[in-house]
Amino acid sequence: MSRTRVVVTGMGTTSPVGGDVPSTWDALVAGRSGVRTLTEEWAEPLPVKIAGRIAVEPSEVLDRVKARRLDRSAQFAMVAAMEAWHDAGFTGTAAEAGLDGDRVGVAMASGIGGVTTLLDNYDTLLAKGPRRVSPLAVPMLMPNAPAANISLYVGARAAVITPVSACASGNEAIAHAVDQIRLGRADVVLAGGTEAAIHPLPMAAFANMMALSKTGSEEGGDPTAVSRPWDTARDGFVLGEGAGALVLERLEHAQARGARIYAEVLGAGITADSHDIAQPDPAGRGGSRAILRALEEGDVSPSDIVHVNAHATSTPQGDIAEGLMLHATLGAHATDVVVTSTKSMTGHLLGGAGALEAVATVLALHHRVSPPTINLDNQDPAVELDIATKPRDLPLGDIAALNNSFGFGGANVAVAFGTLA
Repeated sequence: MSRTRVVVTGMGTTSPVGGDVPSTWDALVAGRSGVRTLTEEWAEPLPVKIAGRIAVEPSEVLDRVKARRLDRSAQFAMVAAMEAWHDAGFTGTAAEAGLDGDRVGVAMASGIGGVTTLLDNYDTLLAKGPRRVSPLAVPMLMPNAPAANISLYVGARAAVITPVSACASGNEAIAHAVDQIRLGRADVVLAGGTEAAIHPLPMAAFANMMALSKTGSEEGGDPTAVSRPWDTARDGFVLGEGAGALVLERLEHAQARGARIYAEVLGAGITADSHDIAQPDPAGRGGSRAILRALEEGDVSPSDIVHVNAHATSTPQGDIAEGLMLHATLGAHATDVVVTSTKSMTGHLLGGAGALEAVATVLALHHRVSPPTINLDNQDPAVELDIATKPRDLPLGDIAALNNSFGFGGANVAVAFGTLA
């Protein structure tokens, strides 16, 4: 039975390295880091004082009154979704764009949700009493608020989905969006992920569990050199914030309206480790199964893969496990694939990471160039991969790439993209 083909017709992002897709892509290819020292007073007592703040504040893009009714995570999601929607050639709501809203869906993920709204209102409760808690707190803090607000913006009345699978959330949203189209439930789905967790409590918690790198937080330290996937000196990830969004569309639907097509979503795989709540399976078995499922669903041969945007967060165990996964799934071809980790520049966006990196993966195929991994001075000998440390040209012809995401709880998602044959 032939498979419904799904393509990418629009993309949007707001990230630590750029306020939109063009500026983000330019920075990634140039190898510019968005990691900075936090100057807020609340950061002073923290053991980690660096993070990847977004380059452009939502207040510069969104209506001020509407933005005040959104948690910061939903603001990011709206910025990215609006750009992706317009990039796909749509204006106004689905109905105004000539679409049937019953055939338009949203899948927008978050790993943590409206944590800033939750904690700020708890502070208000303690300091000023229950009457001063915002009546908008619940619709702002709920994890599905970004998806719900996007659905209101575009008039989407098909499924509005919010995957919550830690750092695999954004990639999982894309996988679910593809399913909605292939199951015949939608023609167009706006998919992605968002996160806004640069706040003292999440940062203290991540730091205390030894997940964040404490390098670069000392006076005079260089924050841009801290996120260093696969380097022997890596000691933890750098927290980032932002969002990524893609408009996914049934191929025939996109062709009928003359849409620009960036790439095709070939397949997706979702698995679980059932190993540990925080640590990855050191053998990478669950992640390997996710990659294999993405390849099988897309009828992709390992030799078709020319590029991988790796999850690679700059943690000692995770980076090695992912290398093992690629060798287990791509075989001898694993060392021929150009691999990169854009987290070396953006930091780790948690629930938004997979979506931002999906945008980067699609653009790598579209422009036939892999962004570099920066700060890789001494590659860990346990990682036998061809990691791009400078922009690397990708071959012409029909090619495919993988975007990997792995999260706490043992969540694994791999999505295979390809050029449109």
